[in-house]
Amino acid sequence: MAFCILLKPTGREALRLIHLPATSTVAENSPPETPVHKFSVNLSASLSPVIPGLPLIINTSPLTDGFRVNWLSGIDFEVVTTGKEQLDFETGPNIFDLQIYVKDDVGVTDLQILTVQVTDVNEPPQFQGNLAKGLDLYILEGANPGFIYQVEAFDPEDTNRNIPLSYFLIVPSVNFRLSANGTLFSTTEFDFEAGHKSFHLAAGVRDSQGLGAATTIQVNIVNINDEIPRFTSPARVYTIPEELSSGTIVANITAEDPDDKGFTGFLLYSITTANRYFVINQLTGTLQVAHRLDRDAGELRQNPTISLEVLVKDRPSGGQENRMQITFIVEDINDNPAACTKTTFSIMVPERAAKGTLLLDLNKFCFDDDSEAPNNRFNFTTPSGVGSSGRFSQDPAGSGKIVLIGDLDYENSSNLAAGNKYTVIVQVQDVALPYYKNNIYIYIFTKPENEFPLTFDRPSYVFEVSELRPAQTRVGLVHAADQDHPQKRVVYSISTGGASPQYPNIFWINPQTGELQLVTRADYETTPIYILRIQATNGEDSSSVTVTVNILEENDEKPICTPNSYFLAIPVDLKVGTNIQNFKLTCTDLDSSPRSFRYSMGPGNINSHFTFSPNAGSNITSLLLATRFDYAGGLDKIWDYKLLVYITDDNLLSGRKKAQAHVETGTVTLSIRVIPHPTTIVTTTPRPRVIYQVLRKNIYSPSAWYVPFVITLGSILLLGLLVSLFVLLAKAIHRHCLHKTGKHQKLPVKKGEMKTTKTEVLVETIHMNSVFDGEAIDPVTGAVYEFNSNTGARKWKDPSTQMPRWKEPGPQRAAPSRAVTGEGTRPPRSTGEQDGLSSKALAEDTSPGSRNQDGKLGTPKSRNPALTSWAPPKPHPGK
Repeated sequence: MAFCILLKPTGREALRLIHLPATSTVAENSPPETPVHKFSVNLSASLSPVIPGLPLIINTSPLTDGFRVNWLSGIDFEVVTTGKEQLDFETGPNIFDLQIYVKDDVGVTDLQILTVQVTDVNEPPQFQGNLAKGLDLYILEGANPGFIYQVEAFDPEDTNRNIPLSYFLIVPSVNFRLSANGTLFSTTEFDFEAGHKSFHLAAGVRDSQGLGAATTIQVNIVNINDEIPRFTSPARVYTIPEELSSGTIVANITAEDPDDKGFTGFLLYSITTANRYFVINQLTGTLQVAHRLDRDAGELRQNPTISLEVLVKDRPSGGQENRMQITFIVEDINDNPAACTKTTFSIMVPERAAKGTLLLDLNKFCFDDDSEAPNNRFNFTTPSGVGSSGRFSQDPAGSGKIVLIGDLDYENSSNLAAGNKYTVIVQVQDVALPYYKNNIYIYIFTKPENEFPLTFDRPSYVFEVSELRPAQTRVGLVHAADQDHPQKRVVYSISTGGASPQYPNIFWINPQTGELQLVTRADYETTPIYILRIQATNGEDSSSVTVTVNILEENDEKPICTPNSYFLAIPVDLKVGTNIQNFKLTCTDLDSSPRSFRYSMGPGNINSHFTFSPNAGSNITSLLLATRFDYAGGLDKIWDYKLLVYITDDNLLSGRKKAQAHVETGTVTLSIRVIPHPTTIVTTTPRPRVIYQVLRKNIYSPSAWYVPFVITLGSILLLGLLVSLFVLLAKAIHRHCLHKTGKHQKLPVKKGEMKTTKTEVLVETIHMNSVFDGEAIDPVTGAVYEFNSNTGARKWKDPSTQMPRWKEPGPQRAAPSRAVTGEGTRPPRSTGEQDGLSSKALAEDTSPGSRNQDGKLGTPKSRNPALTSWAPPKPHPGK
């Protein structure tokens, strides 16, 4: 175990290598990464680190790349072998001087020498060349026993080869011997044909210290030509029929060469006697017919015997040879085979044909021209062929009458596997030798019959599809089939059902696949369920099935609000929070709850002056002034606003998460004109007092949980606002009373006008409420609106339900007066009560004026003449 003691460096210490210079040893033939020597680096006084990649071996003597420096940890390093160069004690250098160099970041260096001595290791002897891989030796058969080969090996430790080695056979052999000095001898004479063809020897060598090596020696016995060929064909006499065609093999002469047993391809055959009937294959010894053998004519009629001499040689020239005499006897045969005028038949058999049905009689088509029995007789073999077994036979056997004995049911699985097509092969053959045969092919096809009805795979179908799905959406798949084979193409069609108010049929079915698709989008609100009748036909049968398509309701309807567009006029000093002219939006949606609406302002709401309350959770909302107008300060520039209002159905009651719910958005366009401060009071003619009927309506819904919360919070905030408003209102009334101490000048009254008309001052306090309990007429536009008697909130009524406007008596109508809202003004009260409830009505504020000499209304000098020319704002072009 090595210990490293680190001392605090002093100013006089420098970078240096510890445990160097030194001398180390390493065994020869060491593997890569063998440790050689460990050392450390002592840093300089500056503690500068060693440059990465150092220490490094920069020079070796003698030159070698068998060593390198490895980093261990910290400042510890180790010299190891690389394996790039074999360290051999016997053939290479034994001592290496390695110069190890180190340098730190500030340039301080050190160089030391490590001397490495390679130590000797005893190595086993080695065979060289082909002997090391295994040696093949060859010996001629019949050779005398004696010397074969000198086996040699060398000892790496003995470079001068002065130390003797000991040789031996690892497995002793009776045929070979290996002397101690490496001489290999044979001890017997070898016969290639009678003994082994080769011998496998394992030779070993051992040095004086017992280390050894082994190799293999394959001794092959070389064959020589010393044996004559021998015929192996047992027959010498052959009987052959007449009328054999040219090239027919009549005999196969075989022979073997003991020198090359089993390889007859090296033998050469020939016929030595002259003849014109036979030829022999020179290489194979096959005898073939070269000319027609007609037993009934020519020389063969007198003598049917043909004698031949066959010669076999093992070489084209020279070598060994042998001869054999063979005889052919030509035999008379039945040389007129049975024949048929037709050898191929196709038969169509109905699948329900009865067993035992006669399909074909082959005797009507076959004959034999031989004149004498048995040569002119023939019969038929048992029918064979794929799929014919167990289905077709002959009755009786060999008669050629093909009958049905099996099942041809077209739908049978085994028949389907055969394709309902059967190939029957029957051979017509002579009853006499040589039994000539001719094949007759009978193709039997099964004719299918309609046995099963066409039916659907279900008694009925129920599909579902969302009303949001577009055209060509897959609704479902119907399938009809029968058990008859082959399966015929089924055509699908819609026989009844699927009509909508706009389309005669919103469904289409693929006639080939039975896939039901949408022609156009379905509408749940129009028709939630469709009952279809699907018909399938295959040319033979037809079938129908009922398909029910349930349309899944989705949020696909946009909110529709009334009014869709409107024109409003508001004074520039309208209070924040005021319901602008009691304007309300009433929205409906065919597929959303009244509490699912959300209102937002689009483009046009400059400086965010306008807002809706409530802005969500109700289908009725009021337009409020959110911030005051500031034209004097330059914040506001425009007087006419065109608001685009978005109404979104959040689908809150859909039972799904809002992020997953589909929403639709409707729009409403509002035109708002801001009326500047009047500079002149318009002289108006008092109108008859109008008594308004108060209608109270509560639209509060207990299920709106957020309404009580908003009302409670708003009431607390509004209470503080009301206290401050009452203080300001008291001060304003006090100032107004001080300036109005004089008598009011009475207005001249025309004939027929009411004399009891009084001018009253109304102080309005705005409360946010959703109950409208009164109606009034707007003095500027003449439109009827509903109002809340407590808060002053307003809501415009539908023009079709408005009350008729009052007309001024006389030929001319007085110009409509403009009601100026603000502190110190209020509409006159009505003197009547409805249903025992105290009701309030807003009336026009009439100011005293004077008439001129012509009876027309005059204008006080204190009023601004510019106001007299002011006209009420025109309705929005869209109204």
